[in-house]
Amino acid sequence: MAAKNVSAVVSGAGFAAAFWVALDKACRQRGVEDEGIYNALKDGSPLVERFADFISESALRVFAIWKTIKLGLHKSPEAYENTFEAASFRISDYARKILKKISVSQTEVELDLVKVTPAGLDLKNPTYQRICDRAIELGLEKCPREVGPALRLAYQNQPYREWLWVAMEPEAGSDGVLRVFGVVRDDDELWLHALWFSPRSTWRGDDRFVFVRPRK
Repeated sequence: MAAKNVSAVVSGAGFAAAFWVALDKACRQRGVEDEGIYNALKDGSPLVERFADFISESALRVFAIWKTIKLGLHKSPEAYENTFEAASFRISDYARKILKKISVSQTEVELDLVKVTPAGLDLKNPTYQRICDRAIELGLEKCPREVGPALRLAYQNQPYREWLWVAMEPEAGSDGVLRVFGVVRDDDELWLHALWFSPRSTWRGDDRFVFVRPRK
């Protein structure tokens, strides 16, 4: 364990040294002298914040906006259920139970959604928690639970046999099993499903998850 920690420290130190050497070189190429570099780094918090913003924006460019939806078009879980029935959409029993528990926005809110896979996040056989942690590391956010029913209603041209899982805080049913919403086209029917899994369950590289891409 000690050797591994030393290796990590050395690797981290090497990365930091290389970064500052590159930064110093880039500043000098732009005509900044020692005093200017020193003054900029003396109180580095604004510089760090700007650099962090740049990194965040660069990471988010990887995730193209797939779909923009609105929350708050329906003011209660019951209103969603009624709209589902009127539109002849299908909802599974467990999805209905989760739907009854969710909070619904009382004002209209637009959200930009992206589709990602574990493979696209450079993950192999990850757990649900690891998928969410990695997406958040890269600047994405979990979906409010309302995204499940709202996306189902908004996504009526879903391709045949596409299964999308909503990356949200899981909800435990009466059986204590964790579930998340699934937006599915099965045969010719549009479904709102609820997928069960354990914290130790792992996912395939091509499973599709929906996250929120925050707006700046």
